[in-house]
Amino acid sequence: MFTKLKERYRESLIILRELVKTDFLLRYQGSFLGIAWSVLKPLMLFCVMYVVFVKFLRFSDGTDTFPLVLLLGISMWNFFTESTTMGLCSITTRGDLLRKINFPKYIIVVSATINALICMSINLGVVIVACILSGVQFTVNVFWLPINLVQLYLLSLGVALLLSTLNVYFRDAQHIWEVVLQGLFYATPIIYPLSMVEQKLGEVAPGVGLLIEKLMLLNPAAQIIQDIRHNLIAPATTPTIWTLSDNIFFQMIPIALTFAMLLWGVHVFRKYSPKFAEVM
Repeated sequence: MFTKLKERYRESLIILRELVKTDFLLRYQGSFLGIAWSVLKPLMLFCVMYVVFVKFLRFSDGTDTFPLVLLLGISMWNFFTESTTMGLCSITTRGDLLRKINFPKYIIVVSATINALICMSINLGVVIVACILSGVQFTVNVFWLPINLVQLYLLSLGVALLLSTLNVYFRDAQHIWEVVLQGLFYATPIIYPLSMVEQKLGEVAPGVGLLIEKLMLLNPAAQIIQDIRHNLIAPATTPTIWTLSDNIFFQMIPIALTFAMLLWGVHVFRKYSPKFAEVM
């Protein structure tokens, strides 16, 4: 039995490795700059965001590290966007492969998210180098960073599994998800500091701003990105759900939602994946 299990997962790992390698090479095939685009795209987006929202609209937390906080937030959000979007289309784009070869179908979705993870790792390396050059003083909080990244990956994988299943039966899912992502982007404190919410709403009704901050951090994506910023760059000026609330049950809600999304995605994918080849 153990020999069969070892052989089965060995073949799955080989298929996963080849899919990741193929997708990564095809991603920049024919491009003059090639893999450099994985760094240039978030940097160019950062420049646009910085000029529009920091220089013109004056979005800032009042510290010199805010440009780095902004760059880090954009890099993390790009990973969530790419992993879920690529995962959503992964099954439908591999329809011919599913009909010809019998292998665990979840490997296709996992390979899509791993490709996004590779690009995110490159971007994170650029952010860390920028932090070192800017003189950011790292604290012991950086040791929490791997846990934050694992949570972000699990959240993305759960969403990708759910969306990839939905897209097989309902092709409009990709267009709807684009709109949902746009709404989530502005509902997540990426281009603006979270403290700005309390500052603006506090002028209208004292106490409301803090409540809205806490509610925004119930979104797992917002909680994770704020935690990564807090642990890597600005622990003193980046509020998190852990610093805004002392209620352990409230603090655990976004973490519980992350695992709930992962389990839901796995359950739905396992239930409907046997019929993928027939439907497509």
